[in-house]
Amino acid sequence: MDGVRWAFRCGSWVPTRPEWTLAARCVQQEEKERIAQFVFAKDAKSAMAGRLLIRKLVCEKMGFAWDGFRLERTARGKPFLPQTSSTHGVTHWNFNVSHQGDYAVLAAEPGRQVGVDVMKTSRPGSSSVQEFFRIMNRQFTDLEWMNIRKAGSDWDQLDMFYRHWV
Repeated sequence: MDGVRWAFRCGSWVPTRPEWTLAARCVQQEEKERIAQFVFAKDAKSAMAGRLLIRKLVCEKMGFAWDGFRLERTARGKPFLPQTSSTHGVTHWNFNVSHQGDYAVLAAEPGRQVGVDVMKTSRPGSSSVQEFFRIMNRQFTDLEWMNIRKAGSDWDQLDMFYRHWV
């Protein structure tokens, strides 16, 4: 079995009210409540896309009906499909979802741990790249900072910073 790598471009998705209502009916109540906590609509939209990607994975790769399972969360908030009598004998898929900027992404593997993170790389607010690095200094080891700073131009260093960050 092959793993899955899916990306959904949320920035291009402009759901109508009926489409958003349908999407909300497709996720569990507690997920709707989590999504409603987002301050910005674009973040709620990305979170919804991530939840829908998970449900698509469970349906397509594990053979469950759309409403035939319940996702739970670990103590750290990561969604997972619990082992139950209905999942007995089904290949267990580990999955991870991330959303930021214009994208929601999902990575999944049968029987293996997997992780994914997505982050929009952009110049830091009103400060220079070097001022941003000064503020973020405690986030990395000296060796990591050495690798970031030897990348070249400010833009290349910022790109390397985000590679380390995610």
